[in-house]
Amino acid sequence: MRQTDAGHMRAALALARRGLGGTWPNPSVGCVVVQGSRVVGRGRTAAGGRPHAEPQALAMAGEQARGATAYVTLEPCCHWGRTPPCTDAMIEAGIARVVIAARDPDPRVDGQGTDRLRAAGIEVEEGVLAGEAAELLAGFTCRLENARPLVTLKLASTLDGRIASHGGESQWITGEAARRAAQAMRGAADAVMVGIGTVLADDPELTCRIPGFRTTKLVRIVVDSHLRTPLTSKLVRGVADAPVWILSRQGGEHARRDAMCELGVKIFEINGSNAGVDLPQAMRALAEAGITRLLVEGGGQVAGSLLHADMVDRLAWFHAGAIMGGDGWPAAQAFGVEHLASMPRFHRRRIVELGPDMLSEYERAA
Repeated sequence: MRQTDAGHMRAALALARRGLGGTWPNPSVGCVVVQGSRVVGRGRTAAGGRPHAEPQALAMAGEQARGATAYVTLEPCCHWGRTPPCTDAMIEAGIARVVIAARDPDPRVDGQGTDRLRAAGIEVEEGVLAGEAAELLAGFTCRLENARPLVTLKLASTLDGRIASHGGESQWITGEAARRAAQAMRGAADAVMVGIGTVLADDPELTCRIPGFRTTKLVRIVVDSHLRTPLTSKLVRGVADAPVWILSRQGGEHARRDAMCELGVKIFEINGSNAGVDLPQAMRALAEAGITRLLVEGGGQVAGSLLHADMVDRLAWFHAGAIMGGDGWPAAQAFGVEHLASMPRFHRRRIVELGPDMLSEYERAA
């Protein structure tokens, strides 16, 4: 690895980071083309997943791409989809060297892209800042390997883990800085999901309200086994501005389902019981629909069900410096833990102070 490789790859990773939440089902990829010591082209995956980062960076570089080095956060594709292979674009542009952060886990690529480049006489360097790239690709990788989105459970509670008073009051437990950080999390997700209890209690919009943060519409998802989402809710009334998907139990009320569909709501009929929809099947359905990064914002029943199903990959827990007591609503409803050994375990990644509140971020323990 050359001395400047890490710096140029960080620039490519920064480009990729900007696209998070807007490129699904494709990963967000960044590409920087360098001629000598000068950056002559840059690009990232466009909104909706196309065009890819590489052809955009090559187009910016033009003739200066010949003999240049391309820094790409993900192995270039080598198969025909809706667009030509990025490997072919690099070969035709005369790129001399390609530096790659991570291999593409898609079986249609997975090493075949690098083989194609090397066969064309291009020097290939792999694994530069691979850990940072893996973080950006976590949702894409989870969808491919586990047939479900990467699930981040976001909770906002008191120090004793309560998300609402015994009377149901929940807005606002945390302060403005914490709420803005939560909005930023929505901005980097493909979709945000809540349970029907949250919809009925709070009538949320579930949008990213930071101006200019994202260029595509956030998918809003409700776990609503009996289609109780009001047709007058902010979600349904705003379906023309951002998609609304409902995960409902099969065999529900047809007239209500038809009314929602006529208004533009997308209904996923999932196996289930009176206790709710089958969440593992629901997650598979979301993955099939293209979702790679899912932010779950509660309530307690959904949180408990996901933890019980062992489908929470990350926790983002906002704590307010307050105590509510045992009659408040818990962040996660009971999900059958009888022994300490069966508790879901998480490793803390970082702690962030947000005014009077604290954000603790965790990832599932190996």
